[in-house]
Amino acid sequence: TMKFSGYLKVRIGEAVGLQPTRWSLRHSLFRKGYQLLDPYVAVSVDQVRVGQTSTKQKTNKPTYNEEFSATVTEGRQIELSVFHDTPIGYDDFVANCTLYFQDLLRSAAPSDTFEGW
Repeated sequence: TMKFSGYLKVRIGEAVGLQPTRWSLRHSLFRKGYQLLDPYVAVSVDQVRVGQTSTKQKTNKPTYNEEFSATVTEGRQIELSVFHDTPIGYDDFVANCTLYFQDLLRSAAPSDTFEGW
């Protein structure tokens, strides 16, 4: 598999269509079956966290517009994971997406940027 070494810059724009977690539903003070999250996005390269957005309060479609940079050596994949920030214990997993460097590099010129994930 193709690996990437170089400078990575990731901009997190927004997340849409996030679903409540079991924890958020169980601890809801509002209508049963619908609960807003306190989401943040973690950015990892090969399972090493390289950035994390701020937490947005009470929304299932947060807007971040935050940017992260990292130097990558022989990277295989980027993972974007959304978590619900819980007041106690471990934060709640909501959703994730994995992007493989080889797929990005195969279809790109060096100056290309990727949007829309």
